[in-house]
Amino acid sequence: MSGDVKVPSESTITLGFVDGDLTVGRSATIKGEDVPPKAKVSGTIKCRGDCTFECNVSTENFEGEHGDVAVQGDLEVKGDLEIREGRLYVEGMLNAKDVDVDKSLVVGKDLEAEDVDVGGSLEVKGNTRVKTIGVGGRFIGVGEVKAEEIDAGGSLTLESKVEIERIDVGGAAILHGGHVAEIDVGGSFESKNFLEFNSIDVGGAVRLSGRNMGGDIDVGGSCTVDGDLKFGEIDVGGIVEISGSAEGESLDVGGRIQVGGSLRLSGKLDVGGKAEVEGNLAAESIDVGGRVGAREITAEERVSVGGSITTKVGVKASCVRIGRQGEVEGPIHADEVRISRGAHVEDVHGGTITLERNAQARNLYGEKIRIESGCRVEGEVQYTASLETGKDVHFTRNPVKVEKLPH
Repeated sequence: MSGDVKVPSESTITLGFVDGDLTVGRSATIKGEDVPPKAKVSGTIKCRGDCTFECNVSTENFEGEHGDVAVQGDLEVKGDLEIREGRLYVEGMLNAKDVDVDKSLVVGKDLEAEDVDVGGSLEVKGNTRVKTIGVGGRFIGVGEVKAEEIDAGGSLTLESKVEIERIDVGGAAILHGGHVAEIDVGGSFESKNFLEFNSIDVGGAVRLSGRNMGGDIDVGGSCTVDGDLKFGEIDVGGIVEISGSAEGESLDVGGRIQVGGSLRLSGKLDVGGKAEVEGNLAAESIDVGGRVGAREITAEERVSVGGSITTKVGVKASCVRIGRQGEVEGPIHADEVRISRGAHVEDVHGGTITLERNAQARNLYGEKIRIESGCRVEGEVQYTASLETGKDVHFTRNPVKVEKLPH
């Protein structure tokens, strides 16, 4: 048809091509021509209330107001698509430049657009290829999602692999792996497959599965990893649990950390409560307020533990400090060792060794050894330079000055 076309309310009309604008009245139905049926409009489609298109639709621009629009096929909009105070349902593919829907948008197949803005909820059952998505409520993507930025005020669920630069979600976010450069979630975040990331910032809980690789992680609550993890810096207010091995720069945990494999850090491990590592633990420095356990503990600089240390191979560091009433199972090797009051240790090998009041040791091997009052040594005391003792120190064997200490 040549020129603008108006479709009366509550009517049904069959259209092929409209060379102009198409205005559709309330509760009207548009049928297309050819097989499969299609309606093409060179201008703008304007829907005044609820309307249904029982065909594929192609138009320059698409407008709807005060009603819901259903397209039982593909919808191609070369320019802008806007639905005010209504919903849009597209059973097929949706392709547009800019999409703005006040209430909700459901796409049965693929969605391709530059910018998508939905006031309520968005669901895409095919693949999503967009520049930006802004959703006031929830966004569900069934197929693969590729986007520069996704902003969801409610929740985000993406059920296939993603390629996204940034996500910002107010509530919960669930992904199935892929690549996301920046992740900012107010509630909880979960990835159910391999995830590559630059940063994760979550107010509540984080859960990662598979082999994960990324940058910094900042979590207010807990961080759980079902697999291995490579990272930059981790700062968690509560608990960290990693079933596999982990490697990164530094770890700061307010509560406790548990690692099923080995943990290797180029920087510092700082744990307020306890740290349990099934394999080896290595870091530049280690500071644990409570208890730490590992097969072997190695630090380039300091190991400072307020409670107890349990190892099979031992502790090796430049400096080792054990807090009051602490317990150490396994040997200690360090240039400087300080055992605080009332602590119990086994074998200590060091340059300078200090046992504070009422501490106990099994064997001491050092260059300079200082033992304060009330201490007890059950086995050997060997030194190469000096031995200083306080009152009421109990030795099972007499200390011996030697030329060379045992390894």
